[in-house]
Amino acid sequence: MLVDASKSTLLLVDMQERLLPAMTGGAEAESRCAILLKAARALEVPVTVSEQYPKGLGHTVPGLAAEIGNAPVFEKLAFSCWKDKAIKDHLIAHHEAGRPLVILAGIESHVCVMQTAADLSDAGFGVFAVADAMASRAPASHALAMERMRQHGVAVVNTEMVVFELLGRAGTAEFKALSALVR
Repeated sequence: MLVDASKSTLLLVDMQERLLPAMTGGAEAESRCAILLKAARALEVPVTVSEQYPKGLGHTVPGLAAEIGNAPVFEKLAFSCWKDKAIKDHLIAHHEAGRPLVILAGIESHVCVMQTAADLSDAGFGVFAVADAMASRAPASHALAMERMRQHGVAVVNTEMVVFELLGRAGTAEFKALSALVR
């Protein structure tokens, strides 16, 4: 299974102001999420954003909020996005509209992202967990999350893989712009 721009959505999980600074590798995850958002926008891949209890944890970090554009942002309390009715209904609507693949990035890898990945995979979505666009407080927690996701049938990938699979071919204006972001 490869990432296909016409069949995919991007789900950005909880990249929030008060959470991100506590993450090991948070700055890299943020920069990789920005690349994913640029690729999604350039290739018309719908974006969905979650925020875990924003009253306490703040909103999506400003650098990513600027890239989100008019994508829907859902507040949630459940750790798994799939356990939030509004997000679940939104993702089901994408699935029914021919977008059964979810590109998944965000924090924390071993909590909200892992639970979301497992639930989406179990519900029949094709899930691509973008490892370098995720972070946890401890590197060991991130590594465990990747292993658990694999056990649920989730494809663990990196940002460069996603960008080139979304592009599908060289020689386009999108290729020139997006390939420069990952090189």
